This record gives sequence, structure tokens and C-alpha cells, in this order.
Amino acid sequence: MAREGLRFELSSAFQKALRQSGVVTVKGAKMGTNGGTQQVTITAQRVERPEALQGMVMIVFYDVAAPLEIKGSGRGKSASAAGSRIAELEQELGQSREEMRSAREEMQTSQEELKSANEELQSTNEELQSTNEELTTSKEEMQSMNEELQTVNAEQLARMDELSRVSSDMKNLLNSTEVVTVFLDNDLKVRRFTEGANQLFKLIPGDVGRPLSDIASDLNYSGLLDDAREVLRTLVFSEKPIAASGGRYYKVRIMPYRTLENMIDGVVITFADISAAKELEARLRGDERETHDLIDCMPHGLGVLELVGREPGGPGAPGDYRFLSANPAFERLFNLSGAELAGKSVRQVLPRLAQMLSDVGREVALGGTPAFFAAREPGSDRELEITLYRPAPGRFACQVSDGAWRRQSP
Repeated sequence: MAREGLRFELSSAFQKALRQSGVVTVKGAKMGTNGGTQQVTITAQRVERPEALQGMVMIVFYDVAAPLEIKGSGRGKSASAAGSRIAELEQELGQSREEMRSAREEMQTSQEELKSANEELQSTNEELQSTNEELTTSKEEMQSMNEELQTVNAEQLARMDELSRVSSDMKNLLNSTEVVTVFLDNDLKVRRFTEGANQLFKLIPGDVGRPLSDIASDLNYSGLLDDAREVLRTLVFSEKPIAASGGRYYKVRIMPYRTLENMIDGVVITFADISAAKELEARLRGDERETHDLIDCMPHGLGVLELVGREPGGPGAPGDYRFLSANPAFERLFNLSGAELAGKSVRQVLPRLAQMLSDVGREVALGGTPAFFAAREPGSDRELEITLYRPAPGRFACQVSDGAWRRQSP
């Protein structure tokens, strides 16, 4: 933007003003004007104050008047012109020298700046190389970590698949056993339950986390939660047969819930349906009562005995037996009560019957082959008919009837 003739002087003065303090002056600078030249003096000074202008340079141009031409004789005139020309050339030479010196200084400054920039670039290059090596190392570490994470991920997926299979197996196992199971935490809140639990409790999936005491139940078991708390306190399981509505019966078993770390984390309550067993038990008890009534009504005496001293050298004399039970006809036949017979040895209470049984009872109790014989009771004119058969190993039933009763019957 500077006029012709000012480019070098203006740039040189500007650079000097930045490098040094004080005023830099350039005299006799010629600049081109519209169709001619004009001399100016340039001053450049770095601004220190105010702070808003720090770092700036103030440049001032002063106009210099052109030197006056002195008129004289032709010879003096030519000598004056020659002297003026010489002075002008000397000034241009000095200016050229100053320009060369300034250019050399600028070149040296540029070389120093380039050298410093080169050193900075080398340092930056070394830092970049170091950073590149670190990034390469980090990349290798990330690759190694990624491989480890992939391995861990694969192991976790395998474990999740295995856990899913185990969970499915356990669910199918619990459902196949047809045993209703309810899991409670330490606060007796529902944690999980199996299928069929809704047959005993009004449970829905949204009841997980609710206290079991808030759930209606078909069980006639008001002490369920008290027993659960007692199991949590003592860690001793509880098992009871409990009736439910509709004539159902369940065996309720309460056990502590143990984690894999052997920590107690609630209770497990199982409900096994024993309605069929209870019905069968009732029927068996009815059949047992009928059998007892039938045995009690028999006209023949019937006693159940077991061996005493089953093996040679064992306790009790060979051929001796102990009464387990006897019907009323047996008691009347030998004039003894059931209390006098129960648990007593035959040799103790009925020595004559012991002689008649001898070793036949042992053979029946051990071999299982029934025996029938008639014999006269020792020391008596009564003839007895005796039938022996084995109801269970080591025992035999002795049916005794008086021969006179048979003769009197039609």
C-alpha cells in the first residue's frame, strides 16, 4: 500500500521500532508522487502507553523541502551541478549501504527465527513421534483389552445360557413334582412362587414383594407366618399336615433359604398335596376297625405272637413266643384278660399251650407254611384244634378252637 520508494524504508523502520526502544528516524526518503518525487523524513516509535495501544507502532511522515538551486557562471554552474550530483550519489550510496545493512540484519533475524522455528518443529516432531508411539502402545493395549473383553463377554454369554437352562430345568422340575413352592425373604414378603400356588393363595405375578400376610389363603393354618418366623430364628425346619378348603390336605414344610454362600435369606415353603393319602388312610382305618370288629366277633380264639430268640443262642428259650394281641374269644377260651397276655411269654402265662405249639410256631414264623393240627391240652380232657399261619416275617397267628364246639355245631 506504500507509495514507490517507501517500501524498504517503511518496512525497515517498522522492524527496528519493534526490536528497540526509542525513535527510529529515516531522513531523505524519496517517494513517488503524481508525475514527480518528494523527500520525506520518517519516524517510527513503539507505543508503550496507554495499555490499550501496547504493541502498536506510530509512524510519522515529515515533508522535506527541495534544496534551492544556486545560479552562477557557466563554469561555477557546472561545478555546482557536479558537486550536487556527487552529493546525491553519495547519499544514494549511503542509503544503499543502510538498506544492505538493514537487509542483512533482517536476514540474520529471519535466519535466527527460522532456526528457532526449525528447532521448535524438530521438538514438535519428536513430541509427535513420542505421542505416536504412545498411541501405538495404547492401541495395542486397547486391542488386548478388547480381546479380553470379548473373551469375558463370551464367558458371560455362556454362563447366562447355562443359567437360563438351569432356571428352565428347575422350573420344569418344580412343576413336574406338583409341589407348590413359595419363596419368602427375611421380612416374609413374597419373592417367587411356582405354578399351582394360586390354588392355595390368591397370588398374581404383581404380588411379588408384598407380605404374605396380605394374601388370602385357603389353608386352615393361622400359625403359618409364626412358624416361618420360628424357622428363621432357630433354623430348624417345620413340617405339618394342614387341612384346606374343599376337603384337601397338604403337608406344609418350612425350611430356611440358604444361598450359595451359606447365608440365610428367607424361607422356602412347600405344599405337597396329601389328600389321596389322607383318604386312603381314612379308608384303611375304617378297614382296620372293621377287621378288629370282625376278629372280636369271631367264635374262635385268635392270638398274634412273635418269636423270642429267633436264632440259636439268641435271647429267650427255643420255641418260646410272646403275645402281641388276642381277641375276646381267645381270652375266654383260656380265661385270661388281654392285659394279662399282652407282651407276656407263652411259657409264662400258658405253659400247656407252649407245649402244644412246641417248634411248629417257629417253623411257620420263619418258613411261612401254614400248619393245622388237633391235640389234647396237657393235663386236661379238652381237645383243641390249632391253625397257624404267618401274617409277617417272625410272627404267626394262632387260631384255637375247642373240639367240643365243633362236635356241638350242626
